[in-house]
Amino acid sequence: MPSDGDLKTKGPPRVGVYICHCGTNIAAMVDVERVSQFATSLQNVVVARHYAYMCSDPGQMLIQEDITHEGLDRVVVASCSPLMHESTFRLACSEAGLNPFLFQMTNIREHCSWVSEDRESATQKAEALVSAAVRRVQLQSPLEMRQANVKQAALVVGGGIAGIEAALRLADSGKQVYLVEREPSIGGHMSRLYKTFPTLDCAA
Repeated sequence: MPSDGDLKTKGPPRVGVYICHCGTNIAAMVDVERVSQFATSLQNVVVARHYAYMCSDPGQMLIQEDITHEGLDRVVVASCSPLMHESTFRLACSEAGLNPFLFQMTNIREHCSWVSEDRESATQKAEALVSAAVRRVQLQSPLEMRQANVKQAALVVGGGIAGIEAALRLADSGKQVYLVEREPSIGGHMSRLYKTFPTLDCAA
């Protein structure tokens, strides 16, 4: 991972914006070319591009080449959910020498294309989301990944049926479990029943 000293600290931020077509998932409803053109008008954006699949190897290389040749110190990708590809783009930025936490992703697939019926309103919303992402990424600071030792233990509050089941599942996964119950015995309401349906087993 690059150190803070590898980052540009002089002058205004240099932001690159990348709009993904996601095949037709985004491009069928959002005018990606217009969003890309709009991004070029935003403050401190030095390059804005659109590409069929930004998450593909060629798409990632496009970002990496711009980081190197355009001197980008911030990157915004407008595409699908960050749950799918945020780690992909962070790794691509890191491999090009940019701190991965100087990257911002915004979702114009689930939040625009897939929930819109009108192309104009979907495009306007995509522009708004890109604008917000560009403003946000300029406020981000480089971070470092750290590891800390964590004690593999869990506290379960409440010794009813749900608490007992949770404690057993945690224990089966190898965790040390502490089960806390305010009453003298565990079982909760279940322990007060005589028999349980449909087996008619003794509840206690």
